[in-house]
Amino acid sequence: MGSDPKVIGKTVRLGSFIDSRSATIVGVLEPCVPYPQDTQIIANLVTSSHHLSATMVTGRIHRMTDLFARLAPGVDLETARTELRTVYGAMQKEHPEAYPAKANYQISAMRLRDELTSGARTILLVLMAASVLVFIIACANVANLILARTVRRERELGIRAALGASTIALRRTLLAESLLLCVAGASIGLLIAGPMVRVLARYASRFSVRALDLTVDWSMLWVGAGLALAAAMLLAFIPRLPTSGGSQGFGLLSGSARVTGNANRKLRLFAIVQIAASFVLVVAAGATVKTLISLQAARSRFDTHHVLAVNVPVMREGKSPQQVVDYYREATRRIRALPGVQNVAVGSAVPWRDTDNNFTLQFSVDGHVPATGEEQPRAGFQVVTPAFFATLGLPVLEGRDFDDGDRNGREPVAIVSESLARRMFPNGDALNHHVLWTDPILKFASGLRIEPRRIIGVVPDIDNTNLEARPTVSVYHPFDQEQFLIGGRLLVHVASDPYGLVKPITGIMRKLSADQPVEHAATLEDIRAEVLSPNRLNVVVSSVFAGVALLIAVVGVAGVLAFSVSGRTREFGIRLAVGSQPRHLLIRVIAEGAAMAIGGLAVGVGCGFWLAQLAGTFLGGLKMPGALPVAGSALVLLVAAVIASVIPAAKAARVDVMQALRTE
Repeated sequence: MGSDPKVIGKTVRLGSFIDSRSATIVGVLEPCVPYPQDTQIIANLVTSSHHLSATMVTGRIHRMTDLFARLAPGVDLETARTELRTVYGAMQKEHPEAYPAKANYQISAMRLRDELTSGARTILLVLMAASVLVFIIACANVANLILARTVRRERELGIRAALGASTIALRRTLLAESLLLCVAGASIGLLIAGPMVRVLARYASRFSVRALDLTVDWSMLWVGAGLALAAAMLLAFIPRLPTSGGSQGFGLLSGSARVTGNANRKLRLFAIVQIAASFVLVVAAGATVKTLISLQAARSRFDTHHVLAVNVPVMREGKSPQQVVDYYREATRRIRALPGVQNVAVGSAVPWRDTDNNFTLQFSVDGHVPATGEEQPRAGFQVVTPAFFATLGLPVLEGRDFDDGDRNGREPVAIVSESLARRMFPNGDALNHHVLWTDPILKFASGLRIEPRRIIGVVPDIDNTNLEARPTVSVYHPFDQEQFLIGGRLLVHVASDPYGLVKPITGIMRKLSADQPVEHAATLEDIRAEVLSPNRLNVVVSSVFAGVALLIAVVGVAGVLAFSVSGRTREFGIRLAVGSQPRHLLIRVIAEGAAMAIGGLAVGVGCGFWLAQLAGTFLGGLKMPGALPVAGSALVLLVAAVIASVIPAAKAARVDVMQALRTE
């Protein structure tokens, strides 16, 4: 630990929504070296825990603290977990009233590295699965090429062997060709590795900032080189070769039966594998596209284009609660006077951006005491100024909005959301009833007034978390009556360009308080677009994987049919000679491509369902795609297979009868 005269002795603010304290800087830590990944852990405890307040030390209701620890030398994580479970079990036995079995409280520990990367873990696993499927498709296509290449070159290799070429010489020729192909492919892979990793880093950074540190691990070049060499060896040494003295030296001159026999069946099998794997990726891409379209189509109840949201965090240091109230009241008065401003309000959270501020607390209505085993209702806690709902463009459904008369010292009042009113007052008489916060966690809070509040209004639900709005149970407190203000979010409804007011608003806030932070100015529409950006990126990445897979599969189907048609030239000539129409051959070949597609789709449905079940055991909350993405993906693959069949089918229909009869 070092010292820096610029910061030593300075005061900083520490706190959470239940506590807020000052601290004096006494030292500065030197830049730390990378922590040992196998010794740092974070223990997420849901039992009683240590906190700044003495009440929290003795109270067993507070269950919100994370503890950091370093494993002792020679101790692994599983041993630590076992010890934690033992300690927790003893606590449960000593205090059963604080840890009821039905609550299912848990204690867990995980490595700090895993905690930091947990947000990106799921998406990286999905990308890995997609890469494996593309790899399987590519391998099936390469297997097709190897098989077709071997059959096609049997005559050439037989002639070489008959002319005296040894097996080693033939293998050497094949190896040289294979090495050239593999080195070319590996080189292209190296060229695109850097840009692709940067795209992946940007993609994963939406879920974990540490993903920006992703770079190409050049030590893995040896692995790539080994795979390329192994592929070259397979291409060179797996094919069966003729010998100069064997019966197969010139015995391969008539290969039509062989083409239409075992080799062709293997080619079709590989094509079906490609279609099945492609189907899984296309369905996944279709599901992400459907999700994005659904989110984009979801419309919020409030105005998003003309509402500017600005973060102006509450600064309590050196100010009384009334001074904080007066500061925001004066700031909103001055901002309302700016040209183009229609309304101004301050609240606890900005919709969609401040999801962490949307905590819920237990409450009761009209002093109702729940019976034993009865579930306590919970509601979101919000603090807003008058005109908050009008600023968002929301009406007051029943009763009235807050006004300047709802101040400290007057009757405590509240406004509730429509879902709370329907749930607690099904007869539609929510007005003039009273709500009271009863959550035990409020024992640790300072500044929150625990008293019944008369309901004076009902407003539409405001879902601050989900773009597709869900029923939301919320209780709103007037800013002037509640010292427990959190967030400090300024909302300004304007008739002109919202961003043109950022500078004047900042000037007003800073003029009233020089050290007041003013940050993250954005319209609700831009915030919505930012929330959607990971979904858009999901669509792009999944579509790229699906597009590559579909392209490879189409090439594979076309290759199999082209190989089959070229090997059946004599058969098609005979069919035409005996009176078959060209269109019949055209339909026959296209039907073969469609049959392969249908077989691949059947395999893909079965394997996809099994893979989804398997992935669900590792990735919690994984949903099966709906019928529309599945049906759409099947149609896309079927159409692609038919299109891929057209060129080989057209070639079969244009076979010259005389030339075909002279073949082989």
